[in-house]
Amino acid sequence: MSYVRIWVHLVFSTKRREPLLPKEARLQVQRFIMAHCREKQIFLQAINGYTDHLHCLLSLKGTQTIADVAKLIKGASSFWINNTRLIPEQFAWQDDYYAVSVSESFVPAVVAYIKNQEAHHATQSLEEEMSNIAKAVNNRIHTKEIYGKK
Repeated sequence: MSYVRIWVHLVFSTKRREPLLPKEARLQVQRFIMAHCREKQIFLQAINGYTDHLHCLLSLKGTQTIADVAKLIKGASSFWINNTRLIPEQFAWQDDYYAVSVSESFVPAVVAYIKNQEAHHATQSLEEEMSNIAKAVNNRIHTKEIYGKK
């Protein structure tokens, strides 16, 4: 039997990055995604976000791809949001997403980073956050620079 453990930090946003997920709605969506991931055998270590996006830390199995997992999570959650009429308007996630691999040793730092989203976005927009992460990754800056691990 193969042993595979690939950690992925997945981020996806609402269509046009509209702030459609106030805190209570976001918490309900997160609970739905957690239950859906358990049902689909997707190992979700952490989830949190802000009014216009969600962050997930996932561990993929050898048979799972990032694209398939992102499609399952986004598709099921948008269907659920619309079916339950959680928000008054038609809901959709953007087609694209951001995904980056995470070293096993940085999992605790990424979990802390994800849990701290509300405070983080009090001073930084999603665009600024993604730009800073992309610059750090492109410049091969160590993960501690991105997630603040000491």
